[in-house]
Amino acid sequence: MNRLALMIIRNFWKVPGAYGKLCHYAKHTDKYPEDVKYNHIRYILQTAVKSGNIDLQIYGKENVPAENGYVMIANHQGLFDILAMVAAIERPWAAILKKELYNIPFMKQLVDCTKSYPMDREDIRQSMEVIVAATKEVKSGRNYLIFPEGTRSKKGNDMLEFHGGSFKIATKAKAPILPIALIDSYKVLDQKGSAPVTVQIHFLEPVTYEEYKDMNTTEIAAMVRGRIEETIKKQTRN
Repeated sequence: MNRLALMIIRNFWKVPGAYGKLCHYAKHTDKYPEDVKYNHIRYILQTAVKSGNIDLQIYGKENVPAENGYVMIANHQGLFDILAMVAAIERPWAAILKKELYNIPFMKQLVDCTKSYPMDREDIRQSMEVIVAATKEVKSGRNYLIFPEGTRSKKGNDMLEFHGGSFKIATKAKAPILPIALIDSYKVLDQKGSAPVTVQIHFLEPVTYEEYKDMNTTEIAAMVRGRIEETIKKQTRN
């Protein structure tokens, strides 16, 4: 059975009310506190994880900065990545996502509720506007998630190259960078079937502005990618 179908079937009596409430929050997003909307999204996704034969293992939560205003950088494996991150992270955050995701039900509401930014990478002006807006928000204390590969790797736990431009928000905001390694996330929604699967999320030690301030974005991208890759290789060797 398809895993998404399994999640829905096991929660069929909850789905209409939960999704309806989410749509209401998304339509009237400015009327509700951020934590109220985010907690409802987390409730939906944590319920989905429990009913979808997914063992979500989280490591290194002590590495998450105590103060808001940081940028999370994660490898991108599949459709479950951002959903796993919501289920794992307690504090509200927003994301920079490719514009195509905004057309997917639930993802659209998630974007609207968290005030995330869909980005059109082929529109340079729009991309710069997103970077400027997100930089301003990071400076004001919001946290952002970015997938610097730009798209799913479709190669399992092997990563694509990280785009240096993905680090401009952090450098302009002089914000800490929190590297995150996702392992086996692609097995949840990007493979057929619904057999039990384990997904690992590793929060690595933050990279402070003092550590990267003398580096260009290409060098920062290579450094952060290297740390994530090292973690993935270490965990998948076991």
